[in-house]
Amino acid sequence: MNGEKVNIVVKKSYVFALEIIKLYKKLVDDKEFVLSKQILRSGTSIGANVHEAVSSESKRDFIHKLGIALKESRETSYWLKLLKDSNCIDQLVFDSVHSACLSLIKILNSIILTTKERYFPNIHNS
Repeated sequence: MNGEKVNIVVKKSYVFALEIIKLYKKLVDDKEFVLSKQILRSGTSIGANVHEAVSSESKRDFIHKLGIALKESRETSYWLKLLKDSNCIDQLVFDSVHSACLSLIKILNSIILTTKERYFPNIHNS
């Protein structure tokens, strides 16, 4: 596990959660209650799972918890696309938040793959 990458994802996932909370507040002000709760749940869950991974009990647990964070990142990307395509958020907001989400997806993928290769080199994962 690369400590530098983990520190980056901890920081980025926290900052991302703050952005999601701002977006949630804007959506609620605009009377969008259903999708706002979905994006709040998935978008803030990323950082929570990353923080759990940092204090994991084993490398397998670390990979598992980061895998959950990755799934939540992908779900958040879905909700962001849905919000944009349903005109709940404009392109500028989407571009900013979605870019940060894609960055988290890339970092999480990298950490998971690196950890698997380093600690479980004989296991072929798809």
